[in-house]
Amino acid sequence: MRTAFLPYCRPDITHDEIDAVVDAMSNGWLTSGPRVREFETAFAQASGVTHAVAVNSCTAALHLALLAVGVGPGDEVVTPSLTFVAGAQCAIEIGATPVFCDVDPTTLCAGLEQIAAAITPLTKAIIILPYAGRPFDIRPVVEFAHARGIAVIEDAAHAAGMLSAGTWAGTYSDAAAYSFYATKNVASAEGGMLVTNAPPVADRVRVLSLHGMSRDAWKRYTQDGTWRYDVEEPGFKYNMPDVLAAIGLVQLRRLSEMQARRERIAARYLEELDGIAGLAFQAPPRNAGDRHSWCMFVVKIERERAGIDRDAVIEALKRRNIGTSVHYIPTHHFTAYRRLAHTPLPGTEQVSSQILSLPLFPTMSDDDVSDVVAAVRESIPAAYTSPILMA
Repeated sequence: MRTAFLPYCRPDITHDEIDAVVDAMSNGWLTSGPRVREFETAFAQASGVTHAVAVNSCTAALHLALLAVGVGPGDEVVTPSLTFVAGAQCAIEIGATPVFCDVDPTTLCAGLEQIAAAITPLTKAIIILPYAGRPFDIRPVVEFAHARGIAVIEDAAHAAGMLSAGTWAGTYSDAAAYSFYATKNVASAEGGMLVTNAPPVADRVRVLSLHGMSRDAWKRYTQDGTWRYDVEEPGFKYNMPDVLAAIGLVQLRRLSEMQARRERIAARYLEELDGIAGLAFQAPPRNAGDRHSWCMFVVKIERERAGIDRDAVIEALKRRNIGTSVHYIPTHHFTAYRRLAHTPLPGTEQVSSQILSLPLFPTMSDDDVSDVVAAVRESIPAAYTSPILMA
């Protein structure tokens, strides 16, 4: 058994990120400035999506996206319950009502079947998540939604490094909200990016992200700026500081190498954990041009076959100095959201007590991976059987 605790996640920060922060601080800008604009340009180029607006969190990007597509009081927003609370929270903050839909228990994603079951005449938008960074074909969802006047927003918190039929999140939807939280594939401590191919959405998000001030208000402290500015509509304090953008720029440049390491770790898990009775993997993507981002490596513990439940496995791994996490406690289980309406959620209820996330981050050593594999094997008492996928 290893002697040092292996955390569920650790950011991959090198001297390049540290040097970039020092450089950004040395040029006289701390708040939104040239590094933010550079980050936005680089992210738009990398994603192949026309417009990118940097904000201080993925939650901020989701909030502004809902406003930009016209969601308001009395509208409904369909979103999976098996996700972080941010989407539902944002809908409530603007007077809309979240309506929870189910997920496919094999992919852990909400597909067209689950989304369609939750649509009502009041539905104004759908927030959809590529769970753990597993791609799925969003085009049928977009076609279904747009035919009914419904906007589609991708919660792309797990999606940096993911490809769906060769494209990034935000290519086909009305907008996508990326996260740069410390556990994400591109990490700048905090931060988010709204990407869209719709100029009106991008323009409104940019204005709303800084108190509703006119578009180039950040330039007012430069030689080309002016002290005069307008506040076009009430907005929010959601802008990204230059220091965080400096970290994000380096992380984005390093994304390919970090993604490759994630893929190697995931491949070892898939190979070396195969065949454990009662342990199942997330169903893999199947379309040409798909690439899993492996933001998380999620397994499901089936108590009857494993001889142990998920919670006990978490404790057993902790005793072996292996950290884990759970993604997620379903939103409709929380006190603040239990009152909200939802369709039947059998898939969500089935997997919510079974899923756990194993450590997966680029700086894990091969020995770290071996320790995780050994600890999982030691923690599940059932005999080995044939490999299975989530079902």
